[in-house]
Amino acid sequence: MKAEETIAIDLAGKTSLADTMIITSGRSQRHVGSIADKFIQEMKNRGYGNARVEGMPACDWVLIDAGDVLVHIFRPEVRGFYNLEKMWGADRPVGLAVG
Repeated sequence: MKAEETIAIDLAGKTSLADTMIITSGRSQRHVGSIADKFIQEMKNRGYGNARVEGMPACDWVLIDAGDVLVHIFRPEVRGFYNLEKMWGADRPVGLAVG
């Protein structure tokens, strides 16, 4: 789906929310929604069941809670505003590039 600037942040031992946080961007609301749809469908195809999803109607920021993995898909402006990389990765490098 050509998601942009995808990183993974290791949360193990930092929070009980999840073990990994994936953050990525889409170029527009439509692109963010398409990335989220593809991710959700791929999870179902691989037998991981239903994830909790928030933000699909607006598609500025979609959160997919897949249990041990949290996926945040942003429009670039929204990603910059919330700056989750800094919040969750301040004591380590800016996450790991995923590609």
